[in-house]
Amino acid sequence: MRLGFLTAPFPDTSLSDVAQWASANGFESLEIACWPPSSGASRKYAGTSHIDVTDLSAERATEIVDEVGGMGLAISGLGFYPNPLHPDDEVRDSAIAHMKLVIEAASKMGVPFFNTFMGGDPRKSQDENWETALEIWPGIVDHAREHGVKITIENCPMIFSRDEWPAGNNIAWSPYIWRRIIEQWGGTVGLNYDPSHLVWLMIDQARFIREFGPHILHVQAKDVQIDRDGLYERGTLSGGIGWQIPRLPGLGEAAWSVIFAALYRAGYDGDIIIEHEDRDFEGTDDLVKRGFLIARDVLRPWIK
Repeated sequence: MRLGFLTAPFPDTSLSDVAQWASANGFESLEIACWPPSSGASRKYAGTSHIDVTDLSAERATEIVDEVGGMGLAISGLGFYPNPLHPDDEVRDSAIAHMKLVIEAASKMGVPFFNTFMGGDPRKSQDENWETALEIWPGIVDHAREHGVKITIENCPMIFSRDEWPAGNNIAWSPYIWRRIIEQWGGTVGLNYDPSHLVWLMIDQARFIREFGPHILHVQAKDVQIDRDGLYERGTLSGGIGWQIPRLPGLGEAAWSVIFAALYRAGYDGDIIIEHEDRDFEGTDDLVKRGFLIARDVLRPWIK
């Protein structure tokens, strides 16, 4: 296993500077954020463009890999998490076009994984969204196969705000859908497993890892706090809004000893990438770095 982090919380810091800090502080890999370069508004914890994939030459791709590798770091994957099942055709088509560019960049760089969301229309049920996915996703999967890149999908429902309620913006969070994904595209599509979401969804971590372990290709380490007063006030039908709070590993309710035991039993030996969405450690690079160091020290005993 290697311990690293997703670079998204450093939107205004160059990839070179992020990599230098990571290397100097005992990290071994990076998941590199590859959103479209833009100065406009973006969703929180999104919009970071550490590699501009819109016009990435093979020469520049090699330079990036060599620079990061020269600091003793591996690249676990390239990350871009849009909604390719968005109900607006323009938003959906733009997302898919950029997804394909990130896949091509990963291929040029020799990076094994493109990490993303399956997407979803919050107005539709999971079954209705799945039918849409069967129309839209074959072209994305074929593009990945053609470029020798595997797709890992995070198991996050993406329901944090009223516009994402009631069904969320990513349907790939339950065993109910994951069995379909593996049956349809297993071998090219696998899990980017984030245990934090299973906590508040009340899905058994160890059982989930036992069932889907062979298809876990990438792991994002994030924790979650359940605000019991918020849960009392809003109830479970709120979909977590108002009571599930993203935290750094060790500062929430995820049972990391159980999670790592299950991962090792399942044979997972890949990257553990810290995903930082903890609002208590944001606002400045120094606070973000402090958060990553806390998570590093919590997770390091399990990663050798």
